[in-house]
Amino acid sequence: MALGKSNKLPQTAVLKQILKRCSSLGKNKHGYDEEVLPVDVPKGHFAVYVGENRTRYIVPISLLSHPEFQCLLRRAEEEFGFDHDMGLTIPCEEVVFQSLTSMLIR
Repeated sequence: MALGKSNKLPQTAVLKQILKRCSSLGKNKHGYDEEVLPVDVPKGHFAVYVGENRTRYIVPISLLSHPEFQCLLRRAEEEFGFDHDMGLTIPCEEVVFQSLTSMLIR
């Protein structure tokens, strides 16, 4: 290994691992296609659950490159972990999530 190289995985690889660890994307259950993704989620998107009511949102994968969204994913991992049957749950009020995602998607 060359000097100055880090043992850390590239940021995109880490984010992909986070999504794979999410049980809603990692288990082949009824209603999932061959790629083990929910059939109602378009290609290039993923589902998250937000707020006290766990409202489901479909968001583009491009959000994964934004530091603000990455912060939400880290909070989700700290608070809920990714080894549960609830899907990727974001610890954020819905109005804040909607505001953030609408700002990032533009």
